[in-house]
Amino acid sequence: MAHRLTTCTFCGVGCGLYLETAGERMVGAYPSMSHPANRGRICVRGWHVHEVASSPDRLTRPLIREGGELREASWEEAFATIVARLGAIRERHGPGALAFLNSPRCSNEETYLLQKLARAVFGTNNVDHGTGVYTHNSINALLRTLGVAASTNALAELAGAEVLVVDGVDLARQLPTVGGLVLRAKLAGARLIVIDTRRHRVAESADLFLQIRPGTEPLLYGAMAKVIADRGLANLTFIRNRCEGYADFLAGLAEHDLLSAAEACGVPAESIEAAAVAYARARTAAILYSTGIEARSIEAVEALADLALLAGHVGREGSGIFALTEHNNLQGVCDMGMMPDRLPGYVPVQSAEGRRRFESAWQTRLPGEPGVASRALLRDRAQGRIKAVWLCRYDPVSTAFFGEAARSLDDCEFVVVQHLFLTETARHAHVVLPTTAFGEEEVTFTNTERRIQLATRVVKPLEGTTPAWQQIAETARALGADWRYRSAGDVMREIGEVVPAYSGARYENLARDYGRQWPCTTDQPLGTPFLFANAEAGERFRFVPLPRRSGACATSAEFPLTLVFGHSAYYWNNNVLIQHSETLKREYRILLLDYPAGFVELHPEDARALGVRDGDAIRLSTAHGTASSTARLTGEVRQGTCFVPFFVREVQQKIGFVNGHGASLVPVRVEKEAE
Repeated sequence: MAHRLTTCTFCGVGCGLYLETAGERMVGAYPSMSHPANRGRICVRGWHVHEVASSPDRLTRPLIREGGELREASWEEAFATIVARLGAIRERHGPGALAFLNSPRCSNEETYLLQKLARAVFGTNNVDHGTGVYTHNSINALLRTLGVAASTNALAELAGAEVLVVDGVDLARQLPTVGGLVLRAKLAGARLIVIDTRRHRVAESADLFLQIRPGTEPLLYGAMAKVIADRGLANLTFIRNRCEGYADFLAGLAEHDLLSAAEACGVPAESIEAAAVAYARARTAAILYSTGIEARSIEAVEALADLALLAGHVGREGSGIFALTEHNNLQGVCDMGMMPDRLPGYVPVQSAEGRRRFESAWQTRLPGEPGVASRALLRDRAQGRIKAVWLCRYDPVSTAFFGEAARSLDDCEFVVVQHLFLTETARHAHVVLPTTAFGEEEVTFTNTERRIQLATRVVKPLEGTTPAWQQIAETARALGADWRYRSAGDVMREIGEVVPAYSGARYENLARDYGRQWPCTTDQPLGTPFLFANAEAGERFRFVPLPRRSGACATSAEFPLTLVFGHSAYYWNNNVLIQHSETLKREYRILLLDYPAGFVELHPEDARALGVRDGDAIRLSTAHGTASSTARLTGEVRQGTCFVPFFVREVQQKIGFVNGHGASLVPVRVEKEAE
């Protein structure tokens, strides 16, 4: 038996663990006791992460569509087909006819090369990652307010926070390791404030639980800011020295009212006031929220950033904003520029000055107009403009909540898929390239606290597979690009040359000290645990005026409930990696034993008024259609709302989309189906 330290690649926490090997097989996983992200703790996914690579369903040969069916092919034939077909489509329709999408599970190296292939070889900014429709709100809001699209502090600092605000994320279900950090901090004396539409397990432990109406987050934060300003609790020294836009923010704040906001949010004014005072008076305070939450608007993220600036809870150890990423490399794929409007390092594609750095490094001219985003492609099929799609480790047919991915892909002339398995998306492809799995390659990932980490190779790749980054590089070379990467480490060196925040990241030093938190340089052993510590550095934060409108759903006597669409609470049961681990599949599909066709969650009091019992067949009606499902009664959902997980496709397709446009909150009527 042998043990090698590596990084778990299931979620954004990036826990350190040891993989146990026997010969050329991974047979076990154990937590690192000293890794700063998890300190000896891992969740059920980490304990069984090694099982995925051993799945008998792994692809081991390229597949090419012929006569409507996929057949095995040689690597030479697969690459020749890709090069010929993509080249012909670009020649016939122009670079804008091609799109490149990947999963936030992709490594930094394959993400960087995929967007470089799109921009430098094909000449298009049509690049995006699978959760871009949600996370771009967080990115754009934090760039606008803080100037950095990432968590400001290290996870270990949660232990030193006096107040913790957890907003809209079920940590126990979605990010259990972070949930443990929060609960241990509370047990050590921290005050825990939870803001959510759901009463989840962490909410049950809160000192203050504000169970708001869906969509009212900006009003809540506006009311808290109003309390802080009116009570003289704003950190005026911090604001004067480090912030801009405060006068306009304060003027707009005068229009906010605590009592009106409390009524709109559906929570007591006293609770809002208590939360605001506790947060402002704390010496150290942190706000945690999920960047992947479906209903999270850009205004909501800006509002919580405003609150942090108002209290001066930025730029100090234990005080900051934690933009939690649920996917293991969501931070990294954004850092690498896998967005239609941002180059690596968040450089706007429309900035001629910003493009020049990449044009010099890549020796080519780059397009200056933003590309097509994933939502436009998968929901609206980009009005027929996209003729070819490349998907790296991404399975939108199974997981994309917001569109009709299968129809969108079928509309294309050519589809390339890189994946471990023959996913539902791969079944629509013209060429499928089998990739290596976790533990079979050495690449890097960046976790939710900006920690760039190595995922170590511990066994040989499964025979017949190659790393995805090599496949992308091979395609570029076949198209005439002078790409000379001999290893993934060569790719990381180039990343460090064009992305200043990654300038100190090299495989040699990432193998020590559990990686480095960006921004990092070669002489920083740990990188930067918390941002903005140096007040003399000149960073200026910006207040954004708070909106006064409520994002709450407009219910009526005919449609009295609010239907909430989303997947975060039940994401993992549909994950393609989970489905190829027998242990994890059993763990995460327990609910579906009782509700095999899916479910819609109702509060018990609402169900009682409707005469509905747990497991009953129900009909949901909106102004635009009807759908049927099964009722699941739970006190987690707020009274007056019902929640639909994204995998309940009938509800999503029949009443969740109006003229092709998705809505997170929909007024609905629920009735018991006639027996």
